[in-house]
Amino acid sequence: MSLRNYLKSKVFFTQLFIVFAIFATLGYLFMHWLTFTTQHGNEITVPDLSKLSEQQVEERLDELNLDYVLLDSVDYKKDYPKHSVVDQDPVAGAKVKEGRKIYIKINSSGFTTVRVPDLIEKTYRQAVPTLKSLGLEEGTITYKPYLGKDMVLEMHLNGKKLNPGDKVFKSSKIDLVLGDGNVGFDDTQLDSLATPETPVNAQ
Repeated sequence: MSLRNYLKSKVFFTQLFIVFAIFATLGYLFMHWLTFTTQHGNEITVPDLSKLSEQQVEERLDELNLDYVLLDSVDYKKDYPKHSVVDQDPVAGAKVKEGRKIYIKINSSGFTTVRVPDLIEKTYRQAVPTLKSLGLEEGTITYKPYLGKDMVLEMHLNGKKLNPGDKVFKSSKIDLVLGDGNVGFDDTQLDSLATPETPVNAQ
């Protein structure tokens, strides 16, 4: 049989079909193996661990074949229970593979303390950023007569006067007493300054 006749024969097309079928089967098996080894389609959705205790985190992640790593504790946040998760990475809703480690940060057991900065005779604009940098908050602002306008004269916490260096809890609200830019004078003092006193021995 000539080559031309062979290429037109039923035998050639049968063998060609068999070759394509073999390659298609091998391709399917390869893709199936690749999917299995990479666990494609078996991704796990990271749960929301916020406000869970470390024990609850462990139980929740065990059910999903995930693991966790405790990074550290953060400053106490009153909106979260003590020793509960404040932050996690990856975030809730992310897709991960089985066995992936979830990194968590735990709320500390209570408020940490800081020393009150020396804000006396500092301006209000200087005082507020200083408080915030230490984890303190601005409280009530009151004024009293003083030549320096918006200058810090006193610091208070819950009605108690504070001195620079006193220890307070973080997130405390520090009340500030500021100068109003005015100085009050006694009218009698003004009169005495305007009218010189007559000497006792004057004739």
